[in-house]
Amino acid sequence: MEAPSREEQNWAGSHTYRGRVVRPRSVQELQDLVATQERVRALGSRHSFTDIADTDGVLVSLEELPLALQVDEHRRTVTVGAGTTFHALSQHVHAAGWALPTMASLPHISVAGAVATGTHGSGRRVQALASMVRALELVRADGEVHRVERGGPDFAGSVVALGALGVVTTLELELVPTFDLWQQVWLELRWDTVAADPLAVLGSGYSVSLFTSWAGTAIEQVWVKGLADRPSPDLDAAHQAGTTVHPIPGMSTEAVTEQLGVVGPWHERLPHFRATFTPSSGVELQSEYLVPIARAAEAIGGLRGLADLVAPLLQVSEIRTVAADDLWLSGAFGTDVVALHFTWHRDWDGVHAVLPEIERLLLPLGARPHWGKCFVATGSDMAGAYPMLDRFKELRDRTDPARTFGNAFLDRVL
Repeated sequence: MEAPSREEQNWAGSHTYRGRVVRPRSVQELQDLVATQERVRALGSRHSFTDIADTDGVLVSLEELPLALQVDEHRRTVTVGAGTTFHALSQHVHAAGWALPTMASLPHISVAGAVATGTHGSGRRVQALASMVRALELVRADGEVHRVERGGPDFAGSVVALGALGVVTTLELELVPTFDLWQQVWLELRWDTVAADPLAVLGSGYSVSLFTSWAGTAIEQVWVKGLADRPSPDLDAAHQAGTTVHPIPGMSTEAVTEQLGVVGPWHERLPHFRATFTPSSGVELQSEYLVPIARAAEAIGGLRGLADLVAPLLQVSEIRTVAADDLWLSGAFGTDVVALHFTWHRDWDGVHAVLPEIERLLLPLGARPHWGKCFVATGSDMAGAYPMLDRFKELRDRTDPARTFGNAFLDRVL
């Protein structure tokens, strides 16, 4: 195991890690490390925007663990190493004739990190990435490898777990038969059309994203990803883009996945961005709040009222949907949600001055912040939104009583 000589930062350059980074080359090395350290945190692909992964102890990168990728066609599952990116996973799964039912907009992210923070794609009937997990193995504070399987008493609390229960080494994910999609973009969809029935627009394809600045009379872009055998929707109030577009004005369209209705495999359409390019703008902060779908119209209307406050700090905002699941700390626990995402300019102080206003609007509607993105709410602010939070705390007390995997982030939110 080696520690890097350079300073370690997250992807956005918004956080510099304090902990010493080590890279075990085997699960046994990882076990020995966890068993002998007071504080340990797993470090994924560094796509979180805060101190969620940080520690004053040792940061563990899984980049050098053996790559585990094995498809079980009989069980319709794939076993994958925790540090594997969704790009590498999707390539392997597709080559074997299978698919993941969903992907995030960025294929660059690690599987374990995305699962642990409740990261998601989009779709009225599409659940978050963590919902694909059938089983996981993790090294707990005792230094032993523990396997947790769906149906077990601890499973629903161990998937979206914020790294608080141990270092995940492998995950077993459900697969579906491979499928093809097309992607088409509509421009300038009037807000009054969306306000009349937001779920009709958000349900117009397999996966739908609305990109907006919240200002003006129209949503600038509507990205629809549809199954190959399904026709494109009729969005009368908008017009189809005749050329490829990027959601952030001025950014290179080389970075985005193919549009213009061209049919292609699932893993080349579900993400917004290509794995070989910098996603989004790369110089940014992000926030996201997941609101129960029954309160979607209130949340969207309220944010439009904050446009003058939000717009000067905003690169683009995205509206998506995520289907309900039963994972205790998931943003979609127990209810379908609308996901309200903000890609900010990298202005930490400016963004954190605006976030309290957004949270004053959204938290009373039952909003849950994305765990890996910027928010200011504390555990007491969010307790009512997570009915299983006390059970999660009990699970944590039982599996990590000495808080080997604790950090300042978890102190704030738990």
